[in-house]
Amino acid sequence: MPVQIGQKPESDFFNPLGLLSDCHRRIERFLGVLVKISEKRNGAELPAVEQAALETALTYFRNSAPKHTSDEEDSLFPRLRASREAASALECLDKLEGDHKAAAKDHRTVDSLGTRWLAEGKLAAAPARELGQALTRLSSLYARHIAIEDAELFPLAAKVLPEADLAAVGREMADRRGIRK
Repeated sequence: MPVQIGQKPESDFFNPLGLLSDCHRRIERFLGVLVKISEKRNGAELPAVEQAALETALTYFRNSAPKHTSDEEDSLFPRLRASREAASALECLDKLEGDHKAAAKDHRTVDSLGTRWLAEGKLAAAPARELGQALTRLSSLYARHIAIEDAELFPLAAKVLPEADLAAVGREMADRRGIRK
Protein backbone atom coordinates (compact mmCIF):
# COMPACT_ATOMS: atom_id res chain seq x y z
CA MET A 1 0.00 0.00 0.00
CA PRO A 2 1.42 3.42 -0.92
CA VAL A 3 2.23 5.87 1.84
CA GLN A 4 -0.29 8.70 2.09
CA ILE A 5 1.30 11.81 3.54
CA GLY A 6 -1.00 14.20 5.31
CA GLN A 7 -4.15 12.08 5.32
CA LYS A 8 -5.38 8.94 6.98
CA PRO A 9 -5.31 5.76 4.90
CA GLU A 10 -8.64 4.72 3.40
CA SER A 11 -10.59 2.10 5.27
CA ASP A 12 -11.49 -1.24 3.73
CA PHE A 13 -14.40 -3.68 3.89
CA PHE A 14 -13.03 -5.04 7.18
CA ASN A 15 -13.87 -1.60 8.63
CA PRO A 16 -17.24 -0.84 7.01
CA LEU A 17 -18.03 2.12 9.26
CA GLY A 18 -14.72 3.72 8.33
CA LEU A 19 -15.40 2.97 4.69
CA LEU A 20 -18.82 4.65 4.91
CA SER A 21 -17.18 7.70 6.47
CA ASP A 22 -14.50 7.71 3.75
CA CYS A 23 -17.32 7.70 1.20
CA HIS A 24 -18.68 10.82 2.89
CA ARG A 25 -15.39 12.56 2.13
CA ARG A 26 -15.76 11.61 -1.54
CA ILE A 27 -19.36 12.86 -1.55
CA GLU A 28 -18.19 16.18 -0.11
CA ARG A 29 -15.33 16.43 -2.61
CA PHE A 30 -17.39 15.63 -5.72
CA LEU A 31 -20.29 17.80 -4.58
CA GLY A 32 -17.80 20.62 -4.08
CA VAL A 33 -16.63 20.16 -7.67
CA LEU A 34 -20.21 20.37 -8.96
CA VAL A 35 -20.99 23.46 -6.88
CA LYS A 36 -17.79 25.23 -7.90
CA ILE A 37 -18.33 24.61 -11.61
CA SER A 38 -21.99 25.57 -11.43
CA GLU A 39 -21.28 28.81 -9.57
CA LYS A 40 -18.24 29.75 -11.65
CA ARG A 41 -19.71 29.04 -15.09
CA ASN A 42 -23.48 29.43 -14.49
CA GLY A 43 -24.31 27.36 -17.56
CA ALA A 44 -21.69 28.95 -19.84
CA GLU A 45 -19.34 26.96 -22.03
CA LEU A 46 -16.89 24.84 -20.03
CA PRO A 47 -13.16 24.55 -20.61
CA ALA A 48 -12.01 20.97 -21.21
CA VAL A 49 -10.66 20.52 -17.68
CA GLU A 50 -14.03 21.54 -16.17
CA GLN A 51 -15.91 19.32 -18.63
CA ALA A 52 -13.84 16.37 -17.44
CA ALA A 53 -14.35 17.30 -13.78
CA LEU A 54 -18.11 17.68 -14.29
CA GLU A 55 -18.32 14.33 -16.05
CA THR A 56 -16.26 12.61 -13.33
CA ALA A 57 -18.42 14.05 -10.54
CA LEU A 58 -21.66 13.13 -12.31
CA THR A 59 -20.38 9.59 -12.89
CA TYR A 60 -19.42 9.27 -9.24
CA PHE A 61 -22.90 10.22 -8.03
CA ARG A 62 -24.63 8.14 -10.71
CA ASN A 63 -22.69 4.96 -9.90
CA SER A 64 -21.52 5.21 -6.30
CA ALA A 65 -24.22 7.14 -4.43
CA PRO A 66 -26.87 4.40 -4.89
CA LYS A 67 -24.42 1.81 -3.52
CA HIS A 68 -23.65 3.98 -0.51
CA THR A 69 -27.36 4.42 0.16
CA SER A 70 -27.85 0.64 -0.06
CA ASP A 71 -24.89 0.12 2.27
CA GLU A 72 -26.72 2.16 4.86
CA GLU A 73 -30.37 1.29 4.23
CA ASP A 74 -29.97 -2.41 3.41
CA SER A 75 -27.00 -3.37 5.56
CA LEU A 76 -26.34 -1.01 8.47
CA PHE A 77 -29.73 0.50 9.35
CA PRO A 78 -31.60 -2.84 9.65
CA ARG A 79 -28.98 -4.12 12.07
CA LEU A 80 -29.25 -0.96 14.14
CA ARG A 81 -33.04 -1.26 14.15
CA ALA A 82 -32.73 -4.84 15.41
CA SER A 83 -30.37 -3.83 18.21
CA ARG A 84 -32.13 -3.15 21.48
CA GLU A 85 -29.27 -0.88 22.45
CA ALA A 86 -29.88 1.42 19.47
CA ALA A 87 -33.54 2.18 20.21
CA SER A 88 -32.68 5.86 20.67
CA ALA A 89 -31.58 6.03 17.03
CA LEU A 90 -34.77 4.72 15.39
CA GLU A 91 -36.27 8.15 14.71
CA CYS A 92 -32.91 9.32 13.40
CA LEU A 93 -32.76 6.38 10.97
CA ASP A 94 -36.16 7.32 9.55
CA LYS A 95 -34.96 10.91 9.03
CA LEU A 96 -31.76 9.74 7.37
CA GLU A 97 -33.74 7.53 4.98
CA GLY A 98 -35.92 10.53 4.16
CA ASP A 99 -32.74 12.46 3.38
CA HIS A 100 -31.71 9.70 0.98
CA LYS A 101 -35.00 10.05 -0.92
CA ALA A 102 -34.69 13.85 -1.10
CA ALA A 103 -31.06 13.59 -2.23
CA ALA A 104 -31.96 11.05 -4.93
CA LYS A 105 -34.49 13.49 -6.41
CA ASP A 106 -31.95 16.32 -6.53
CA HIS A 107 -29.26 13.98 -7.88
CA ARG A 108 -31.58 13.09 -10.79
CA THR A 109 -31.98 16.80 -11.54
CA VAL A 110 -28.23 17.44 -11.29
CA ASP A 111 -27.43 14.42 -13.46
CA SER A 112 -29.97 15.38 -16.12
CA LEU A 113 -28.91 19.02 -16.30
CA GLY A 114 -25.20 18.25 -16.00
CA THR A 115 -25.46 15.68 -18.79
CA ARG A 116 -27.32 18.21 -20.94
CA TRP A 117 -24.64 20.81 -20.22
CA LEU A 118 -21.95 18.40 -21.37
CA ALA A 119 -23.87 17.37 -24.50
CA GLU A 120 -24.95 20.86 -25.59
CA GLY A 121 -21.92 22.79 -24.41
CA LYS A 122 -23.93 25.27 -22.32
CA LEU A 123 -27.14 25.67 -20.33
CA ALA A 124 -29.74 28.39 -20.66
CA ALA A 125 -30.39 30.64 -17.65
CA ALA A 126 -33.41 28.72 -16.27
CA PRO A 127 -31.78 25.25 -16.30
CA ALA A 128 -28.54 26.73 -14.92
CA ARG A 129 -30.53 28.27 -12.06
CA GLU A 130 -32.35 24.95 -11.47
CA LEU A 131 -28.99 23.16 -11.33
CA GLY A 132 -27.67 25.67 -8.81
CA GLN A 133 -30.78 25.33 -6.63
CA ALA A 134 -30.54 21.51 -6.62
CA LEU A 135 -26.85 21.72 -5.68
CA THR A 136 -27.63 24.19 -2.88
CA ARG A 137 -30.23 21.81 -1.47
CA LEU A 138 -27.81 18.88 -1.74
CA SER A 139 -25.04 20.85 -0.01
CA SER A 140 -27.32 21.76 2.88
CA LEU A 141 -28.75 18.24 3.18
CA TYR A 142 -25.36 16.51 3.07
CA ALA A 143 -23.78 18.89 5.58
CA ARG A 144 -26.39 17.95 8.18
CA HIS A 145 -26.78 14.31 7.14
CA ILE A 146 -23.07 13.48 7.09
CA ALA A 147 -22.47 15.25 10.40
CA ILE A 148 -25.15 13.10 12.08
CA GLU A 149 -23.85 9.86 10.61
CA ASP A 150 -20.15 10.52 11.23
CA ALA A 151 -20.50 12.03 14.72
CA GLU A 152 -23.44 10.06 16.13
CA LEU A 153 -24.69 7.10 14.12
CA PHE A 154 -21.44 5.40 13.14
CA PRO A 155 -19.96 5.67 16.68
CA LEU A 156 -23.22 4.24 18.04
CA ALA A 157 -23.05 1.36 15.55
CA ALA A 158 -19.44 0.66 16.53
CA LYS A 159 -20.50 0.54 20.17
CA VAL A 160 -23.68 -1.57 19.96
CA LEU A 161 -23.29 -3.88 16.95
CA PRO A 162 -21.46 -7.17 17.44
CA GLU A 163 -18.33 -7.77 15.36
CA ALA A 164 -20.22 -10.42 13.37
CA ASP A 165 -22.82 -7.84 12.31
CA LEU A 166 -20.15 -5.34 11.29
CA ALA A 167 -18.33 -8.05 9.35
CA ALA A 168 -21.60 -8.91 7.57
CA VAL A 169 -22.08 -5.23 6.68
CA GLY A 170 -18.57 -5.21 5.17
CA ARG A 171 -19.22 -8.40 3.18
CA GLU A 172 -22.50 -7.00 1.84
CA MET A 173 -20.76 -3.75 0.85
CA ALA A 174 -18.07 -5.71 -1.01
CA ASP A 175 -20.70 -7.91 -2.70
CA ARG A 176 -22.59 -4.80 -3.84
CA ARG A 177 -19.44 -3.76 -5.69
CA GLY A 178 -18.61 -7.21 -7.03
CA ILE A 179 -15.49 -7.43 -4.82
CA ARG A 180 -14.44 -10.68 -3.19
CA LYS A 181 -13.38 -10.03 0.36
